[in-house]
Amino acid sequence: MTASTRIAVLASGRGSNLQAILDAIAQGELQAEVVGVFSDRRDAQALQRVPAAQRWAAAPRDFADRAAYEAALGDAIAASAPDWIVCAGYMRILGEAFVARFDGKLVNIHPSLLPLYKGLHTHARALEAGDAQHGASVHFVVPELDAGSVLAQARVDVLPGDSPETLAARVLAVEHPLLIASLQLLASGRVTEQNAQLQLDGHPLFSPLVLDSARMLQPA
Repeated sequence: MTASTRIAVLASGRGSNLQAILDAIAQGELQAEVVGVFSDRRDAQALQRVPAAQRWAAAPRDFADRAAYEAALGDAIAASAPDWIVCAGYMRILGEAFVARFDGKLVNIHPSLLPLYKGLHTHARALEAGDAQHGASVHFVVPELDAGSVLAQARVDVLPGDSPETLAARVLAVEHPLLIASLQLLASGRVTEQNAQLQLDGHPLFSPLVLDSARMLQPA
């Protein structure tokens, strides 16, 4: 990976995963640059984490339809010439035309062990199901919600007495290193995706990589 690796981030909220990326860059762990932060909410805290020149925000309701909004969003992202686009707490499903425009460059971090618990309220749903483990996943984006090929996962144990809030905090603590390790791997060029099949170093990846205690990604 070189300093020319350009990362665009889509975010709707506070931007904790964005901050993890910025911190990793500042600490020399991720040799890349964030070239823009893009949001569907003008008041998203994530926007404040980068200089004004790197911010773009627009409310979808201000456009004629979803396609018009996503066309404007896509034009803004394309202008930043990113190598990778990271959905980090972006709370909208991306349409087919947008995904096709950036095919192979779009990844998302989701707070569950996909394919379990797509969508919202993942921590409460894991507790309701009585799961012994929960976690987070980094996956490629497709138009269907949280359904793309899963590159990597991090797991945490579900503890007696856990609430959705305590479980969410523990998952967030592994989300950050999972995202950074995944970006390191993606930007190295070692991972490719074709027809929903991931390859690592030219070999098919049939199950997600797993984040170990040293914060490295290993085969399951």
